[in-house]
Amino acid sequence: MSTEHAEFEKLIESLNDEAALQEYKASLDRYRPGLLPRFLGGILVWCGNAIYGKPSYLKFRAVEVIARVPYHSWASAAFTLLTLFYTDETRALKLSTIARFAHFASDNETIHVVVISALARKEQPAGIIRHTIIPLFFAFFYFWMSYFIYLINPRWSLETNYLFEQHAFDQYTLFLKQNEASLKSKAIESDFLTWYGRHPRSQYEFFRSVRNDEVVHRNQSIHEITLNENHAA
Repeated sequence: MSTEHAEFEKLIESLNDEAALQEYKASLDRYRPGLLPRFLGGILVWCGNAIYGKPSYLKFRAVEVIARVPYHSWASAAFTLLTLFYTDETRALKLSTIARFAHFASDNETIHVVVISALARKEQPAGIIRHTIIPLFFAFFYFWMSYFIYLINPRWSLETNYLFEQHAFDQYTLFLKQNEASLKSKAIESDFLTWYGRHPRSQYEFFRSVRNDEVVHRNQSIHEITLNENHAA
C-alpha cells in the first residue's frame, strides 16, 4: 500500500467518528456551485431518484457505475490538453495534478461498483434494462459531458461532481440509518476489497466507508479547483 493510499484510508477511518465527519463535511457544506453545474447536477440527481427511488443495493450499483465516470473523463481531457500544450510547463503541472487525483479516485470508485454489484446480486433481483442498460447509458452521457465541460472550464465539471458526490453521500447516510441493524448482522467477504486494502467486518462497516469516500471525493473536487487556479496564476 502506497503512502498516499495509507493516508487516505486513515482519513476514511477517522470519519467513522460522527463529530470528525461533521467537522470535515462542514468545511464545504456551504459551497455554492455555478448555475450550469447546478443545472446539470440537478438533472442527474432527479433522473436517478425518478428511476431508482429510495436507497437500495440496486440504486447504489447504478450510482457507482456512473460515479466513477468523471474521474476517467478528467484524465482523458487532461491527456488531450497535455498533448496540445506540452510546451507550457505551468499548464502541464496543472493537468498532471488533476490526472493524479482522477486516477486515485477512480480506483477507489471501482471498489464501490465491484463490491456493491456482488452484494446486489445476492440481495435483490435486477432487470437488465433498468439496472444494466440505463446506468450504462447515463455513464456514457456523463463521461462525454464531463470531458467536454472540462475542456471548456474545469471548474464546471468539478462542481458538477461535487453535487453528484453530495447526493451519493446523502443516500448512503440515509441507507445506513434505515438499515443499521440488518447491515451490522451481515458479514462481507470480498477478494477485491482485500486486494484494495480495506477490511470491513460487516456490510454496515463497508457502506459506512463508502459514505466516507463520497464526502472526501466531494471535498477534493473543490480543492482541485483551488489547485487548478493556483497553478494558472
